[in-house]
Formats: sequence, structure tokens, C-alpha cells
Amino acid sequence: MLRKLIQLCLMAIALPLCAQDNFFEKWEARASKTQSQQPSWSVPLVAPYPMLVQVFRADFVRQITPSRTATWNYGFSRGLNLIPGFNSEFDFYYPPYIQHNSPTAKDGFGDVGFLYKYRILSANEKRGNYMLSAQVNATIPTGSYSNGSTDASVNPALLAGKGFGRFDVISTLGGTLPTENTATLGRSIAWNTIGQYHLGKYLWPEVESNATWFYGGKNDGKMQNFLTPGLTTSRFKFHPGDAKSRTGIAVGAGMQIASSHFHTFNHGLVFSARFIF
Repeated sequence: MLRKLIQLCLMAIALPLCAQDNFFEKWEARASKTQSQQPSWSVPLVAPYPMLVQVFRADFVRQITPSRTATWNYGFSRGLNLIPGFNSEFDFYYPPYIQHNSPTAKDGFGDVGFLYKYRILSANEKRGNYMLSAQVNATIPTGSYSNGSTDASVNPALLAGKGFGRFDVISTLGGTLPTENTATLGRSIAWNTIGQYHLGKYLWPEVESNATWFYGGKNDGKMQNFLTPGLTTSRFKFHPGDAKSRTGIAVGAGMQIASSHFHTFNHGLVFSARFIF
């Protein structure tokens, strides 16, 4: 009787654990299948991208302002990206912490963000090497002091890319639309273009052009552009001998350099760390 009772207790403990393992195994298999239908390009340093990725990402940016002060952005509005299947990706962006190193500005956290991306068209390197996606990003004004926006905003974008052997070009077009107080905050349109080359097994040198046009607000009628040379890596797998294993890390670094007459900062050093699962 005691033996049967112990067996029943062990089964009661094991069943939820097995169900949990089965859930994660199915999730990983679904994510792998979804990603197998798209090119395996590296995620750019700064610009948005059409690929669906499953990653936890933390970026760190050191910007030099026109007044020669160094502002650190810890997080850079990155976060958790998940692929539930259905050609979709859901992201949660934790609030970045901004350190101004200036007596006139207070340090604090920025805004929380969310994103939904839908992959419209895609073909991996063997079937055409291209991709087209659409996404909408929303931010909530959770920032402390003046480190975030005073109102929520919606950011729709169209994202596309085409590969040519080891070289690929990604281009994205989107806008920032505040939900209120648009006369003060203004609107903006961002156009990003990236060229990447797959060098060897792990390295992806790239150059980005990050352009923004401002309409309304304090920067009305102005345009700024940054050129960003950088280097990212493919995933270094934790278990390279296991073909089904997804976990690993990737890193990247680059420099944003102002190339327009108007710019909110002169240059910025970007570091990126990505836990892929």
C-alpha cells in the first residue's frame, strides 16, 4: 500500500514537469521551423529588421552630445523577443536607464515598449533569399523625469531585405506617431538601410544609414542622419554538437557617426549582447 502511494505521488510530481518540458520542446521546434523559412541574416546593431528572432537582448550606448557630455543608455530599448509561430513575433522592451553625466539633467529610466511583427513573405537562402515584414511598435510613458516621452506613441513600419550570396541589403521605413500632444512632440519618419556581408562562419561586418525626418515639435523641418559601421556575430551555440539545440550568444559593436548638419548627438558607441534561445 505504501509503495503504491509513493508511486502515485511521484507520478503527480512528474506529470506537470513532463508537460512543462513538452511545452518548451514544442515551442522551440515551432520557432526553429518558422526561422528555417527565412534567411539567416544577422540582426543589425541599430536599425529594425524583417527577420523573426527569439532572443533576449541588452544593448549599451555611449553618446557624445553637441555640448561634449557623454550620455550612457543602458538597455537602449531592447528586451525579450518571442516567436510563437504563425509567422509572428512578439517583443517586450524593458525601460532603459539613462545616465546623463550632466548637472542639468537627471538620470532615470525611459519608456516601456511592445512590438508585434508579421512576416508577409520570406524565402531562405536556397529558395530566393528575401523577406518582407510589417510591424507596429507602441511605447508607454513610464520614464522618470524627462528620460521618456510625455505621451504614448505608435510606430508602424514596413521592413524588407534581399540577399545576394553572402551579401544582403535590408531597408525599413516607419514613423513615430504620438497619441496626444503632437504639436509639442511632433511626428517623425525614419528610413534605415543596412548592407551586411557574411565573412567566414561567424562574422557579419555591416554599414547602416539611419535617417530621420521631423515634422512638428521643436525639430520641425529638420533631418538627421547617422552612418553606423559595425560588426556583429552569428550565434555561438552552447551545445554545438546538438543539431536541435538553439541556445547560444551573439555580440556586436559599432559606432554611430553623425553625417548631417543637424544631429541630436555627435557620435555614439554601441555594444550589443544577445542571448539566443
